[in-house]
Amino acid sequence: MSDSFVMLILSLYRHCMGINQRKEPNMLKKSLLALCISLVSFTSWGSENPAVHEYMLDNGLKVIVKEDHRAPVVISQVWYKVGSSYEHNGITGVSHVLEHMMFKGTEKHAPGEFSRIISENGGSENAFTGRDYTAYFQQLEKSRLEVSFEMESDRMRNLKLLDEEFAKEVRVVMEERRLRTEDNPQSLTYEQFASTAFVNNPYGNPVIGWMNDLENMTNDDLRKWYEMWYAPNNATLVVVGDVDPEEVYQLAKKYYGVHKRGEVATIKPRVEAPQKGEKRLLVKAPAELPYMMMGYKVPTLTPEGNWEPYALEVLAAVLDGGKSARFEKLLVREKQIASSIGTGYGMTGLHNDMLTFSGTPAQGQTVEDLELAIREQVQRLHHELVSEEELARIKAQVVASDVYQRDSVYYQAMLIGTLETVGLSWKLLDKYVDRIRAITPQQIQQVAQKYLIDDNLTVANLIPQPIDSETAKRRMRGGGNHGH
Repeated sequence: MSDSFVMLILSLYRHCMGINQRKEPNMLKKSLLALCISLVSFTSWGSENPAVHEYMLDNGLKVIVKEDHRAPVVISQVWYKVGSSYEHNGITGVSHVLEHMMFKGTEKHAPGEFSRIISENGGSENAFTGRDYTAYFQQLEKSRLEVSFEMESDRMRNLKLLDEEFAKEVRVVMEERRLRTEDNPQSLTYEQFASTAFVNNPYGNPVIGWMNDLENMTNDDLRKWYEMWYAPNNATLVVVGDVDPEEVYQLAKKYYGVHKRGEVATIKPRVEAPQKGEKRLLVKAPAELPYMMMGYKVPTLTPEGNWEPYALEVLAAVLDGGKSARFEKLLVREKQIASSIGTGYGMTGLHNDMLTFSGTPAQGQTVEDLELAIREQVQRLHHELVSEEELARIKAQVVASDVYQRDSVYYQAMLIGTLETVGLSWKLLDKYVDRIRAITPQQIQQVAQKYLIDDNLTVANLIPQPIDSETAKRRMRGGGNHGH
């Protein structure tokens, strides 16, 4: 996708966003909006998509290659099907600590050598742990892909878990937890919110782990976790960039094909117990401003391709899809109830998740005022159909955002890896726009009435406490970005 192509799509998107402000008859505006969304979608997907090639090595490693020849770069990502949702009480955070230890050396490469070699080859690298996956990536000039494959393959099965390195790194993770969660009032509120909302859905545990589990974690815990989950038949290799797919496949066989299949554990279903009524909690923490978070339990995508998550995606955009969306327009600018407000929803996951609303009340307003205002907008979705004009504008925005994201080789790989690792398929990417476009006002109302109800609701309020000098000093230091 060329830069001029992306600019054309964004130009069309901005035109769509401005139609509602024009002084035209409503019927004309409706026609213009319908035409606009069609143009954005046609421009986005009318041309042939770059081919995605899928392979399977004999040892069970899935290899997915997507060509993108706009620049001589390549990104390589290895995704393991393991994250915090796989963990049980007593070892929370083990996936994240193991991710840190993956940079601490093998028999062939000393601690820190992985990052040094990638840097010497002009590349960048890092890793991340999520609820349902752990992934490692490198971005390099295309001729350096073999460097990435050689080292990433080496640590897939030959990691050297040294006791002294573990002792240092687990302390790093505990400090990371202090800075990013315990000293961050909004993050702390979210952590308490999630652990209250979920009973037996593992999304109630934090990715970074509970402090007590980190304090009592051993290097043996990591060894068992590594042996249980880090195997080629529990991983997906995603490569996007200026490459020849067949050459990538042969290179993958050379480096990753040498490993034997592992005996990967089987995870049991962990279906959330039905909620029996609205849940509420108060969080007292050092903070300057009050903060409110509320969320409803909702479904995520399944291999069968249920339509409800797409309707929830559009519903979230109706409320919080930019400056012209309802929350920003009504609650922030017109009524001045919120100084900031946001909506969160992820369609992809091994388990059902939540549609969340969070924000800080404006001066002179309370968290109770903000909650009431959000509830009014939710009830409006229950009782009023979203207009065709508004829906067309929202769809144009969602489509343009999707196209803009896919302009990055990194995010192309991210989208593929995420879908594959949570048990879906990269092929859903090609269906996303059509399924968003197919959502009707009636379907938005149906999911609102079905899921955005009090029996699915959890509400958390942050009650600010005085900030002592030590807490202020730690916050000044900050947590920085996760890296190695």
